[in-house]
Amino acid sequence: MTAKTVLAVDLGAESGRVMAVAFDGRSLHLQELHRFPNTPVTLNNTLHWDFLRLWREIQAGIEEGQALQPASLGVDTWGVDFALLDSQGNLIGNPVHYRDGRTTDMMPRAFAKVPKADIFAQTGIQFMSINTLYQLLSLVESGSPQLQIAATFLTAPDLLNYWLTGAKVCEFSSATTTQLFNPTTGRWATELIAQLDIPGHIFPEIVPPGTRLGAYQHIPVIAPACHDTGSAVAAVPAQSADFAYISSGTWSLVGLEVDRPILTPEALAANVTNEGGVYGTYRLLKNVMGLWILQQCRAAWAAAGQNYSYAELVELAEAAEPFTAVFNPNDPAFLTPGDHPQRIRDYCRQTGQPEPTAPGAIVRSVLESLTLAYREVLEQVTAVAQRSVSVIHIVGGGTRNQLLNQMTANAAGLPVVTGPVEATVIGNALVQLITLGDIGDLAQARQIVAGRAELQQYEPQNTAVWDEVYGRYQQLILQKR
Repeated sequence: MTAKTVLAVDLGAESGRVMAVAFDGRSLHLQELHRFPNTPVTLNNTLHWDFLRLWREIQAGIEEGQALQPASLGVDTWGVDFALLDSQGNLIGNPVHYRDGRTTDMMPRAFAKVPKADIFAQTGIQFMSINTLYQLLSLVESGSPQLQIAATFLTAPDLLNYWLTGAKVCEFSSATTTQLFNPTTGRWATELIAQLDIPGHIFPEIVPPGTRLGAYQHIPVIAPACHDTGSAVAAVPAQSADFAYISSGTWSLVGLEVDRPILTPEALAANVTNEGGVYGTYRLLKNVMGLWILQQCRAAWAAAGQNYSYAELVELAEAAEPFTAVFNPNDPAFLTPGDHPQRIRDYCRQTGQPEPTAPGAIVRSVLESLTLAYREVLEQVTAVAQRSVSVIHIVGGGTRNQLLNQMTANAAGLPVVTGPVEATVIGNALVQLITLGDIGDLAQARQIVAGRAELQQYEPQNTAVWDEVYGRYQQLILQKR
């Protein structure tokens, strides 16, 4: 067949890019067209995303790709954040960053209106203060005039799709991250929305991945899994059903692919989430703070005049003493920006552990703690799903960290297969190519990804030692609570 090119617009918490993905009938060929930083802006003590700048950069990237005569384009971004439009389709305020402090006290306020178990029964989503539900509730509780004039709610990628095509719709995978979608009915959780006094008329139609939304400058726009993790999981090169995945980046999303949401009491107790996937699948997973902590450590050292590359930090960690101190990466202390090396030391002091001081010791502590958290989540999701797994697939930018990959195999006692690095972009492109008819289905798409040379395998080592440290990790979490 003649090679066909699609464009993937992929926005992450640190940066965005527009990529061209060419498919020749057998393999995928990626080309970066335009990369740009995603830098939040603080205004009046509120942390915002700079969506107007992102829109300008996306336009520039698409313009770079026009010469390739793309057959379509698709957008994916992070979840939970949103925009409000007025009755004329104008943006009401700049979208707020999920790490902003406006949701700090919102979960207890939500539970005072609707019991926690009822919220989970209606949504099946992990309880996290960053969720859209609590962001919108903060507007309700503050009497925000934005809600009074809002006509349309759009998640972050849906806002960009609206600017591209004029379509005011919410894509399924992104809608499910809001904790305002009911997976049982397949519609917005209208009862919950009413119970929380959120105006229900603002929520638009929900469309599935693969929907043709319109066109931008004569390029058809197709919704992939617009939530970036949904796209990343679509690119997992699994050849059987008994796999777990870790989408490794600023956040680490650890879980299983299932064919229906699991809303049992055990799922509620484990605080797992049921996010929408592609082609009738769900992603049973939990969020782990991920490489965000390492990013914040690196930023803190840079501010003090110590500039390290990520590769240098991994080298320092490899040389450091193992298992000096471990911590819970999902502790609320690590959610917001700041001096994470000091926060790690504070955690260690509070739990009676040696305080790591050198960068290598701190980075090693971060990586070991992440892998122990991965094991904990894998035990939880497999118990909830009543499934066993034989392999862990790690996809995304974190796959470049070979030390973290090997530690993950060691901690979980399972083989790890890493790659592709550009899983989100590839998954975005695969859904477009399936919609265009160039790839038959998800199974064929994953077979194509499995043939890529970049995949690597790690076998577990020293599992008895990791078992012992994991026991200590669990005791520390109980102690800190």
